[in-house]
Amino acid sequence: MTRNRLIRPRTVRILWVLFTLLLALSVVAEIFIHTHARFGIEGSFGFHAWFGGAACIGIIVIARFLGLFLKRRDTYYDD
Repeated sequence: MTRNRLIRPRTVRILWVLFTLLLALSVVAEIFIHTHARFGIEGSFGFHAWFGGAACIGIIVIARFLGLFLKRRDTYYDD
């Protein structure tokens, strides 16, 4: 029985390292690129990285909060 290469622990670790390096390089590239900010905070270093991370965390928090109201019992359709 062969396992899929993408779910091997070593491959997952390598992918995490590669994606982390790619994200870090994209933030470091901001040193060499002049951005034209429309708002003051948009011109801060690494704005797109930390804003994207904050947006993802916000979406997760909102989804968890909505899950409290939208959750149904396991036997909801059996009734």
